[in-house]
Amino acid sequence: MRILIIEDENKTAAYLKKGLSENGYVVDTAFDGSSGLLLAETNEYDLLILDIMLPGRDGWSILSEIRRRGKQTPVLFLTAKDSVQDRVKGLELGADDYLVKPFAFSELLARVRTVLRRGPVRQPDVIRIDDLEVDLPGHRATRRGNRLELTSKEFSLLALLTRRSGEVLSRTLIADQVWGMNFDSDTNVVDVAVRRLRSKVDDPFEKKLIKTIRGVGYTIDDE
Repeated sequence: MRILIIEDENKTAAYLKKGLSENGYVVDTAFDGSSGLLLAETNEYDLLILDIMLPGRDGWSILSEIRRRGKQTPVLFLTAKDSVQDRVKGLELGADDYLVKPFAFSELLARVRTVLRRGPVRQPDVIRIDDLEVDLPGHRATRRGNRLELTSKEFSLLALLTRRSGEVLSRTLIADQVWGMNFDSDTNVVDVAVRRLRSKVDDPFEKKLIKTIRGVGYTIDDE
């Protein structure tokens, strides 16, 4: 497996390269956006690990350009930009995962392995599950053609569930991806948000799509 790291912090890039190489990956590095984009376009990689704030060209534009040119290489953003808006933007542009600095190498390695297992499968801009339709770029969701009036957080939660339809997502993962927070078992923010989302997505309709897997988390599917 061959990985390209585009990271302008030399110490971080060297740390990543050493750790990934020790785990059997072939690793190339680039320290600015322009040279990173050139490598990504002229070589075949199994994964890109991409910073956002880069000299020459930022990570957003690198991802947009490689997707525009038809490359489906999986991308993991690794960045200090930790707002929910940044996470959502990265995922909507076509990133496969998003990890905020500072990070534990063990978590990065686990995410790298997970992304590589999925392979370069790109999802469409519009996801359909039964009679639910989620337009990711348009931030719009409908069911049976009826517009669902969702808050930004509710849409982010729905987008996460639909992008990973059929997977059971833990409360910890949902809290991290939607709120950018470490999950505290004493808080019920995820459960409350799911209940509110259900009241709009499921309650008015006979068929229920959002399911609770007791003791594990939540999933959405049409079975």
